[in-house]
Amino acid sequence: MKEEMRRSKKIFYTQRVEIVESYHERRDCADQNIPRLLQACGYLPFPIPNVIDDIAAYLEAGRPDGILLTGGNSLICYGGNAAERDRTDAHVLQWAIEKRIPVYGFCRGMQSILDFFGVKLRQVENHVALRHNVSGEWGTRNVNSYHNQAALQVCPELIVTAVSEDRVIEALRHKEYPIEATMWHPEREQPFAKEDIRRLQELFG
Repeated sequence: MKEEMRRSKKIFYTQRVEIVESYHERRDCADQNIPRLLQACGYLPFPIPNVIDDIAAYLEAGRPDGILLTGGNSLICYGGNAAERDRTDAHVLQWAIEKRIPVYGFCRGMQSILDFFGVKLRQVENHVALRHNVSGEWGTRNVNSYHNQAALQVCPELIVTAVSEDRVIEALRHKEYPIEATMWHPEREQPFAKEDIRRLQELFG
């Protein structure tokens, strides 16, 4: 019964902005492994465009059961080039909090959550295109890492659930709202890690 209910759940996911100068285009896109990951968890994946005028109305019409804030594009305040992405993430988070819809963010998605709650990011070294150990509530894991900015401390509303060996915050959850995040990319683990699938299923139901 639980598996049947899960297969009918819709998980909306955000997309990165790719700027294609030769075509004078700004494109929304996402790694195909993102919908593959959501399908592996038993969910129906739906992408969120970055150019919707009324994001709340769009989400109300689609009625997602959960939201995935994905990677890609630094925030504008840290040198990014996709203001529309910042706007989408902020509006999606606000709507999800008001409706108490579960949210999972990874990499840029976790940075958006940190920024939303007023946490400043810092430049970090030796966290791009490598694997490292993180330790916390789930024990120690070896995970991928693809980020230049991260947090070294959080606000009172957030709970740190994993850190790297150099004390960079690698995972968190909110004290009140169903919001969780990791700095590693679950879709880049091949095969997908059972721990990541279980975490998404526990969050989204």
